[in-house]
Amino acid sequence: MAIKSRFFQAILILFGLWLLTDLVTHIVAEGFWFQELGYLSVYWLRITTRAVLWFLGLSLTAGFLLGNLVITNRYKYPPPPPERTQRTSFFSPEPAPALPALDFSWLLGFVISLSLLLALVALHYGTVFIDYWKPDFSEPLVAPLLPERFDIAPLVELIRQLFTQWWLSVILVVITLLLIFELEFSLIAIALFLCLGFGLVLSSHWTNVLQYFNPTSFNQTDDIFGQNISFYIFTLPVAHLLEFWLVGLFLCGLISCTLIYLHSGNSLSQGRFPGFSQPQQRHLHALGGMLMLSIAFKHWLSRYELLYSERGVIFGAGYTDVNIQAPADLMLCIVALIIAIFLFWQAFFSVKAIEPLLEGILKQFRKPIRRRKPTNSQARLFADSYSLRAILGWYLTIAFIAGWILPATVQRFIVQPNEIEREAPYLERSIGYTRQAFNLDEINSEIFDPEGELTYADILENDLTIKNIRLWDERPLLQTNRQLQQIRLYYEFPDANVDRYTLLKPPAEQTPTDRTEKQQVLIAARELNYNSVPTEAQTWVNKHLVYTHGYGFTLSPVNTVGEGGLPNYFVRDIGADPKIEPESTLEVDQRVEYSIPIGEPRIYYGELTDTNIMTSTQVKELDYPLGNENVYNTYDGRGGILIGRGWGRLLFAKHLKNWQMVFARNFLPDTKLLFRRNIKERVKMIAPFLRYDSDPYLVVADANLNWPEDQPSAPPNYLYWIIDAYTTSDRYPYSDPGEAEFNYIRNSVKVVVDAYNGTVRFYYLNDPEDPILTTWRKIFPELFKPIQEMPGTLYVHIRYPVDLFKIQSEQLLTYHMDDVRVFYNREDQWRIPKEIYANQPQSVEPYYLIMRLPKATDEEFILLQPFTPASRINLVAWMAARSDIQNYGKLLLYRFPKQEFIFGPEQVEALINQTPEISEQISLWNRQGSRVVQGNLLVIPIERSLLYVEPIYLEATENSLPTLARVIVFYNNSIVMRPSLQEALQDVFEAEPAVAPTTVPPPTNVDILGD
Repeated sequence: MAIKSRFFQAILILFGLWLLTDLVTHIVAEGFWFQELGYLSVYWLRITTRAVLWFLGLSLTAGFLLGNLVITNRYKYPPPPPERTQRTSFFSPEPAPALPALDFSWLLGFVISLSLLLALVALHYGTVFIDYWKPDFSEPLVAPLLPERFDIAPLVELIRQLFTQWWLSVILVVITLLLIFELEFSLIAIALFLCLGFGLVLSSHWTNVLQYFNPTSFNQTDDIFGQNISFYIFTLPVAHLLEFWLVGLFLCGLISCTLIYLHSGNSLSQGRFPGFSQPQQRHLHALGGMLMLSIAFKHWLSRYELLYSERGVIFGAGYTDVNIQAPADLMLCIVALIIAIFLFWQAFFSVKAIEPLLEGILKQFRKPIRRRKPTNSQARLFADSYSLRAILGWYLTIAFIAGWILPATVQRFIVQPNEIEREAPYLERSIGYTRQAFNLDEINSEIFDPEGELTYADILENDLTIKNIRLWDERPLLQTNRQLQQIRLYYEFPDANVDRYTLLKPPAEQTPTDRTEKQQVLIAARELNYNSVPTEAQTWVNKHLVYTHGYGFTLSPVNTVGEGGLPNYFVRDIGADPKIEPESTLEVDQRVEYSIPIGEPRIYYGELTDTNIMTSTQVKELDYPLGNENVYNTYDGRGGILIGRGWGRLLFAKHLKNWQMVFARNFLPDTKLLFRRNIKERVKMIAPFLRYDSDPYLVVADANLNWPEDQPSAPPNYLYWIIDAYTTSDRYPYSDPGEAEFNYIRNSVKVVVDAYNGTVRFYYLNDPEDPILTTWRKIFPELFKPIQEMPGTLYVHIRYPVDLFKIQSEQLLTYHMDDVRVFYNREDQWRIPKEIYANQPQSVEPYYLIMRLPKATDEEFILLQPFTPASRINLVAWMAARSDIQNYGKLLLYRFPKQEFIFGPEQVEALINQTPEISEQISLWNRQGSRVVQGNLLVIPIERSLLYVEPIYLEATENSLPTLARVIVFYNNSIVMRPSLQEALQDVFEAEPAVAPTTVPPPTNVDILGD
């Protein structure tokens, strides 16, 4: 036995050392990573906060639960035959009375019911804890949503899941049986499980705790409770966490101790339970008082949670919530508080002194509670005090009536028959708060009355807009890139992004005073995807030392076509800048050389860089292919962590689980490790409390983030990623989240990542000021820099993000209606129109344009989204987001007059497809081993009119290489399809076109596309 005991002790010691080593390795290795980026202080504050919260959650939970188990073991009945001992102190156990309070059937029912309840509680909290558990500690953290409290609704949902997920039922039965037959072991296991779980949950919400101690006022109070909005954003989440923890802690403690007392004295085997002794009663009443105190706290918080209520037709507190539910919660809070005080009194003092007063009060409501004297056959369960069972039973009855039955009755029979009158003020409040939370109240709305008098002279006057009409969509361009510009199998273009650059005009259009113009382009990074390397070549050396980076990018204008209908590239092929390498195969248009530096465009940090690499080793890295040979290079950027000497190699081998690093003989003293190179993971690890846009975009600029202004970067690298970051919250009162996980959002941060050096910079926009961002700036003052410090060559490339614009557009479909009755009846509901793309209907995506807005004097870069009515398909409005520096972030909504009927995209698509000239040509192409792809239909406002443009692509059914075959233009009931945009515009607007345009009949209200 001694040998076996030592063996298990050795196993436990080794396991503990392994856990400790893993933890220390993780903390130190991540510290080096943050130090490399210059954000070590950010890391230590986060680690310290998490450690303190984890320790508090674990230690307090363990102290309470295990401490109560110790007290219970002292108070429980001894096993029979009982020893007749005289009680000497408050803490001494008492022998069991001779007469039972519960016979076997009642005792077994109590034990099974309480065991089942505790199993349900453990299962509920277990499902919450699992959502927080992340076995891979190297995975970037994401700020979690608040945990779901233990309440009637989640309990009912859990019970429902038991009938659909058999494994949950099995777990429930197993826990229940263990609690019945192995009580002490099960309770200790549940206590340890709750300790670790609560520690994990509390530490995961370090962001909420830091915000709680560094709040920023919103300078606005809610209309119900008069609390500043910051209370709901920063304080209420922490209070919610505290309530989640305390209710679970006290409930589990009360049930656990009750079960131990019911099992004590071998009561189940004896078939009788004599009733709770006085010390047991005092102990249970103290635990019950703690539980009722936490429930009172829960009811107090529930009043504020009503501002997120989904009862009725609005989001937020409605008539029933304000007039019935809130007073009911307040009353239940007071009742629970009184019960808690009474239970504490019973725990520490005798009730005999106040019994007459209590009996006088209670007789008004029911038959007086009298302590029945024990008969010869039965004793009382709570012999020396008022029954905890009765007290909790009365409370649950009151809570059910006041908290559930009464509000549901009022909602059904008083509110719903007169809903608009009852809910009108609350609807108005919900509309206003939702518009504020999504920044819709800042939209400048005006009437756009299309005059329909656009002429070819107007087209020439808006030449810059016409030159930047996007004929090339991202999808056909990427398909073409993969065929013509991928160069090798292991290169990949994950995305193509729209941006604008200032380029030289074509020589024929230049004047001495006007040589440049804005040009909308599509830029695509050529990244290296190691998964595409042939399987035979996927060795450890190739993965970590050779295939280390992508190279170069393509740049093409959105509006021009090259030979054979292919894209016209400004930058194509692969290689260094011809100015640096005269033998380079890279082709650069002369118009680009003026404003776009090329340098040596290596991409060590990107969207596909998911491998960890070691650089500056004896093995040369593949730079790029040159003909039948390869060019090799050695990384000499600022990124990476030195691991060439000492224990650094062992540390990161353990952290990354890459033990071959220890035995590699290719390392040099200055060898560096570059890990977490995926730019999305990189920024999430630094600032997990921000949400990030799904579409980072590449910018080519001489930004020089890492070097002094008087020292040029060597080697020359000009590639940077810009990622839009958002501050969000799901706690903004009265704001309807719709389909999102949050109900407040601001695009307050622009993140820049150096594609070569890995440097990350967070720049904040402070106009208008965002209180949530201000709080984060208080917490991490060294993390954020004002947008004015962003290099100007990058600043001109910031753009209004598509993800945010989509969210605002979705909200605007309903929340453009500010009249309560119109909103209630959904009389003016909008929707996102449909278009035909590649023969499939899809929603019209927002798209970037360079155009001159109504009343504006110059063209600018905007993001545009059209809208149609919910029940019709004509255009009703369009919204524009401005991206240029002078007016960045301003939203404009242009509504069409209600009496005007404006063609919507679906109607134009249908008219295009039913035009004989077009449909015949499309049918002919589709029958000859090729396939026609109808591109995005663009609605382009010009002057006070609308122009519709749709590109037509032709691709083979196999080995697709899309080419731009035709351009369709629709204006003022005329449709033409021509080989180029210029020809199409001439034929639509010229007085004597070469081919007469097709005239279509005036529109009707019929949905000609159907469902």
